[in-house]
Formats: sequence, structure tokens, C-alpha cells
Amino acid sequence: MNKDVERVDLYQWDADVRAQSQVERLAGVDEAGAGPLAGRVYAAAVILSQGVQLPYLNDSKKVPPRRRELLFDLIREQAVSFSVAWVEPEEIDQLDILNSRMLAMQRAIDALSPAPQLVLVDGNRDHGSRCAITAPHQLVVKGDAQSASIAAASILAKVSRDQYMEEMARAYPQYAFEQHKGYPTKLHYELLRQHGPCPIHRRSFLKKL
Repeated sequence: MNKDVERVDLYQWDADVRAQSQVERLAGVDEAGAGPLAGRVYAAAVILSQGVQLPYLNDSKKVPPRRRELLFDLIREQAVSFSVAWVEPEEIDQLDILNSRMLAMQRAIDALSPAPQLVLVDGNRDHGSRCAITAPHQLVVKGDAQSASIAAASILAKVSRDQYMEEMARAYPQYAFEQHKGYPTKLHYELLRQHGPCPIHRRSFLKKL
């Protein structure tokens, strides 16, 4: 019962924002993969139609993997528009992770068609020193637990990144990316010390080695 209440509240929150802002095309944007030592940082942007109901939609971190995959397909089938974008490890090293997060999110927003009238951005930052969210937007702290649009974007970003890291696990099996997805786990550090970095490692994140 609580899950149903929480799910309805996500949609009501978006409905309230649409009414207050007098917009129809409201997008949510979120990113995944800021913390790992390896791989891209991903972002997704989603415009949901008013009245859509997606079962168990929530912050991707609170949704079990199998449900995330189900939602991943449902969101792509039912969204008015969605996009997934990323920033490569080399770009992260050049820009730093904050700028890379902003760039990934803006790339995802730019790929939406039709374009949103307003974007809800998860978090409390909308710019770095070199990259910024330039679309009309509002920041929403812990937005993936409040807004259906942001929650949907968090699912697309998380699942897309996980799928990418599974591909990288096949390309670089010695690092066990399928287990830790590039995050700084004990196992990942042990394998890095044994094999050294591979082409998808973020060199600027490896100062502890």
C-alpha cells in the first residue's frame, strides 16, 4: 500500500509543477556513474505524458534490478520522448566529474524531440566551471524520489550504464566490471593493482594507486 501511495505522489508532484509553471512538456533529467573509477557517466532525459502510470516507478537506487529492467522497457515504450547520453572517460579526465555530469545531462536534454518547455534536474547543481544546464530548468534535491519524470530518467540512466559496463566486462574480463560496474570496491582496487588501468579507466580518479 505504501508503495502505491509513493508512486501516486511522484505523478502528483509533476502535475503540480506543470500547473504552477503552466507548461505541458515537462522533462526530468538524471545521471548515473559519477563515482566509478572506470567507464562513462550517463544521463537520461524523459518526458512522460500526463496520466501515465508506471508500476513501482521510483528512484533507481530503490528499485531491484529486475524491476529496473522492466521499467526501462516500459518507459521507452510509453514516454512522449526520451534520450540517453554520456560522456566518455577521456572527457571526464579533461573536464572533471562535475562538468561531465552537467555535459551529459545537457546532451540528453538536447536530444529530446519535441523539446521540453521545462526540465526538472535532479540535485542541487546546474553548472560547473565549463559546462552548465542551459535549458529552462528547476533544480530538485532528491528529485528521483519526488518527481516521476526524474525517477524515470534515473532508471534509464542507471540501466543504460549497467548494460554498457557489462559490455566492458566482456571486453576487459580481467577487471570483473560485471560485479562492481567500475565503482571503487576492494575487488576493483585489487584488480587494478594487479593489471594496471585499461582504456576505460578514469586516470584522474586513480590517485590512490
